[in-house]
Amino acid sequence: MRLLLHLADHAGEVVSIDDLLEHVWAGVIVTSDSVYQAVAALRRVLGDDPRKPAYIATVPRLGYRMVAAVGPWIERSQTPSSAHPNPAVTEVKTPRSRSGVGFVWGAGVVLCVGLVGALWFYATSRNGTRPGATATAPVPRRSIAVLPFLDLTEAMDEEPFADGMTEELINRLAKIQSLRVPAPRSSFYFKGKQLPVAVIAESLGVAYVLDGSVRKAGSRLRVAARLVRADDGFVAWAETYDRPFDDILMVQDDIAGEVTRALMASIEVRPDHDRPE
Repeated sequence: MRLLLHLADHAGEVVSIDDLLEHVWAGVIVTSDSVYQAVAALRRVLGDDPRKPAYIATVPRLGYRMVAAVGPWIERSQTPSSAHPNPAVTEVKTPRSRSGVGFVWGAGVVLCVGLVGALWFYATSRNGTRPGATATAPVPRRSIAVLPFLDLTEAMDEEPFADGMTEELINRLAKIQSLRVPAPRSSFYFKGKQLPVAVIAESLGVAYVLDGSVRKAGSRLRVAARLVRADDGFVAWAETYDRPFDDILMVQDDIAGEVTRALMASIEVRPDHDRPE
């Protein structure tokens, strides 16, 4: 919300990452990754496409710009003439008034998203089932869904790599016979959807959810992965992998192998050749 307000307060202006860190995360020591992730979260909530932004645009190597129109809030009972009896008077927006406008605008967006999510959850609960799962079916303890990894690169141009990383992980994990893994089509259904982990896990019938992100700095690539327990929403395991971005397939294969080995230990899954006959 603070990020949304700050961008709305400077609508039409380029706001640098340093400025956002200073004002949005004041008094907290964080890295620029926090800005990237928060902007990505806002875009998902607003349904904004970073390639054709209607709300938040990325200005390469400079920062971000609120491109959506930000204006004063006018009650329905008011008309433009009643709000300003003298047509020659032009409203001057001060920083205080613009912040108020941003707060109302941002609060309205969050409220609408929350209402839509609540209505969807209520409707599916009334039906007793959710897509892909039966309400009464027990969830296997050794089951995991890999959600599409997020492209958090500054230019937002590594989505194909992020999707490939997701598919490589699904393929690796699916080869473990003692582990249940939903197919890519089921996982990619939730791409871009803002739903609680518990809802996604119940829909796919799994006990764990693996998600992650892709970032890039120069010729270096960073892939972050997190394993979340569906029953309580807490992170059971997390790791970050840095690799030179020279051979995409090799990087995907290397990271997928390391993540798979780490997850097998976290979920207590033994390799198939160690299983008793």
